[in-house]
Amino acid sequence: MSKVKLFLDSSALFAGIASPRGAARVLLLLGETDRAILIVSEQVIAETERATARKIPVALTEVRLAISKSRVMIRPEPSVEAIREHRDWISHSADVPILLAAVQAEVDYLVTLNRKHFIDDPKVARLTGLRIGTPGDALAWVREHLE
Repeated sequence: MSKVKLFLDSSALFAGIASPRGAARVLLLLGETDRAILIVSEQVIAETERATARKIPVALTEVRLAISKSRVMIRPEPSVEAIREHRDWISHSADVPILLAAVQAEVDYLVTLNRKHFIDDPKVARLTGLRIGTPGDALAWVREHLE
């Protein structure tokens, strides 16, 4: 049985940490049980820590703990040149490094709650070659893949 590789953006990682239930939490639990390989970039960690500090500061220590327990792999940031070359991939230029990190990690799926920039723009998936969906979509993909 092969494992799926999932790249979590900051919205998905935050949801998994902040909520005791839901698909994003289940994905983190799959990482803990070694049923899925979870990958993020350094930017995702920074964004998640900022969001946690702003929204639920008492849970800030939970971010690193959840990452450690779920065996999340942290990828380095893509080069400035690569980011510049692929800025047409998505309308929100701040998300180019996320897409590049996911592509460079050769993941099966990019997991996000950002519909506006990632999911609702079919150009993003077409240009990157990534399957992109919500934590619920990713969980369905994992179930299908592991059957």
